Amino acid sequence: MSYANDMTRANGALASDLRIAVMRLARRLRAERADLDLSITQLAALASLERNGPSTLGILAAMERVQPPSMTRTIAGLEARGLVVRSPHATDGRQVVVEVTDEARSILRADRRRREAWLAQRLGTLTPEDLTALREVAPILERLVAE
Repeated sequence: MSYANDMTRANGALASDLRIAVMRLARRLRAERADLDLSITQLAALASLERNGPSTLGILAAMERVQPPSMTRTIAGLEARGLVVRSPHATDGRQVVVEVTDEARSILRADRRRREAWLAQRLGTLTPEDLTALREVAPILERLVAE
């Protein structure tokens, strides 16, 4: 067996292990969400707007990798709840710019605090060596998902 085949097999096993662990962690973090009566799509759109600032619906749809009509429906629901506001685009009268409201910022902050508190509590059960390993792995995982 060649070194390349061994590495391919090892990478396949690592990919499987990482996929399972990341999915379980993501599922557990979702379970820690407060009962916000918002869909994952709505929360993701709010978080993108908060993180990146006001945006057109087209740009927001591209960031969230959904079709513009889907984003239009998502934003309509958020607007009806007072979590986003629309305003005219500064240079293109055909478009609108959407931004989060203070209420949405408050909801997102509280939601993050809750999930981060759960994760911090779980991290508190790990050894110093485990914590060091996670500090080294976190940026690598970010690079894996970056465009």
